[in-house]
Amino acid sequence: MLIDSHCHLNYKGLVEHQAQVLERARARGVAGFLNISTRQSEWADIVAVAEREPDVWASIGVHPHEADAHPDLGAAALIDAADHPRVIAIGECGLDYYYDKSDRAAQRERFGAHIEAARQTGLPLIIHTRDAEDDTVEMLTEAVGQGGIDAVLHCFTGSADLARTALDLGLFISISGIVTFKNAKDLQDTAKTIPSDRLLVETDSPFLAPVPHRGKPCEPAFVADTAAFLADLRGQTIEELSSETTANFFRLFAKACPERSRGAAA
Repeated sequence: MLIDSHCHLNYKGLVEHQAQVLERARARGVAGFLNISTRQSEWADIVAVAEREPDVWASIGVHPHEADAHPDLGAAALIDAADHPRVIAIGECGLDYYYDKSDRAAQRERFGAHIEAARQTGLPLIIHTRDAEDDTVEMLTEAVGQGGIDAVLHCFTGSADLARTALDLGLFISISGIVTFKNAKDLQDTAKTIPSDRLLVETDSPFLAPVPHRGKPCEPAFVADTAAFLADLRGQTIEELSSETTANFFRLFAKACPERSRGAAA
């Protein structure tokens, strides 16, 4: 059993044949999907998929690329939208200074709103960070120090220092298909060192298809290929890695936990 902890089922390349995409993933042992939002206009559709599919959950958030397009977004809007039984996370959010598609000050302000929403809702943050390690670390260190924050660094491609800092802060690290790339030696070295109780796997589909699917639109089914590569890299069986990453998913995203859901229903 595997969980794709980060996918974009409503993006072009997947949404046109979403039901078939999910069935192909289930056939490969993928038992859960966290469908990620990146802009406010997506929230209703993202939640609708989670309402329709019992093994799909939703996140509420605004990607740092979209910060300029959401100048009035504050914690209140995120908190309100996250008040739904199928919404289990805040994000994706964070900082991206590689593309600089939004003003950096606006990115930090929106990220701060997500942090506050996570604190007030008790939901974990899904964090995107690229070429912004110093500011990301500063904001997360302050947030964790104030209490009430859990988070995952999704699609991790950062430095070994960033990984160590994230782990010191008690955060999780999620590995995507990038780890299978030939030029990903540094990431592979980092992936070997992540403690087994802090590791997640994801596709970030429809992006970043792992080997042996390079050049194709990525699908949640391909998390099985990433997991197999990662297990071999770490000297584990695929069964061990699958069990550990699935347990970690439900520990971080506690609102999705089956036992909690049954208790709430009772």
